[in-house]
Amino acid sequence: MSTDYERIAQAIIYLEEHAQEQPTLDQVAAHLNLSQYHFQRLFKRWAGISPKRFLQFITLEYAQQLLSQSRTVLETTYEVGLSSPSRLHDLFVTIEGLTPAEYKRQGAGLRIEYGFHASPFGECLLATTTRGICGLTFVTADDYQQASSDLQTVWPQANLVENQTKTAKIMPQVFPAQTTSTSRQPLTLLLKGTNFQLKVWQALLKIPLGQLCSYGDIAAQLSDSNAARAVGNAIGNNPIAYLIPCHRVIRQSGLLGQYRWGAVRKRVILGWEAGRQVQ
Repeated sequence: MSTDYERIAQAIIYLEEHAQEQPTLDQVAAHLNLSQYHFQRLFKRWAGISPKRFLQFITLEYAQQLLSQSRTVLETTYEVGLSSPSRLHDLFVTIEGLTPAEYKRQGAGLRIEYGFHASPFGECLLATTTRGICGLTFVTADDYQQASSDLQTVWPQANLVENQTKTAKIMPQVFPAQTTSTSRQPLTLLLKGTNFQLKVWQALLKIPLGQLCSYGDIAAQLSDSNAARAVGNAIGNNPIAYLIPCHRVIRQSGLLGQYRWGAVRKRVILGWEAGRQVQ
């Protein structure tokens, strides 16, 4: 699955770099050393839509269109307490923040089990405790050690134990085959952050699948329209990739901007989610 993601990412980079040349499907396939038939089949299997349609979903024009809807969408979301008919995030993901005393102890007495796994968007590190998932980050094969070191830095006093078997049982809940499945078990996230960061991360859970909003939109929902920069910092420190959908926040201009786990990965995730909205 990670190999599929890597090929899709290479295709996106190629399409963006050669957009003015309007490369054909055969040219993109050749760049990936695949036949046109194999590439089309691979892309459709992974994204659910054609490469051309996928590219439309990650363009500036499409992003600006979604941004123009975002305020109404978010306002409705907060009023009714739901995100969208898919109910992907806010109904099955809940946040539990550390108490001030626990925060001060920096994870002392906490056992964190972690493992590395393939996901639709590349290799990832998943970390969990008896109280919930405490870490989800995307990694590359050559930085496994750095990823585990970073996890220890976040939880300096916790006891970290690599347990691939334990985390493998959770992965199907994090990345289910069907995003709208009604049989999904609720997931709890155990987060270490300031009160403001927790508020921002909870606000991110309200962004519906297939929608985008700006940093200013999130700040407005927190009743502080001048806090866009602080919101950006909190989003940049999001410890739970994908489940807390910071990838759905972009610049007011419609530019997708940077992403903690790579701008290309952000484009790939957004295109993948948009594809599932039209299936």
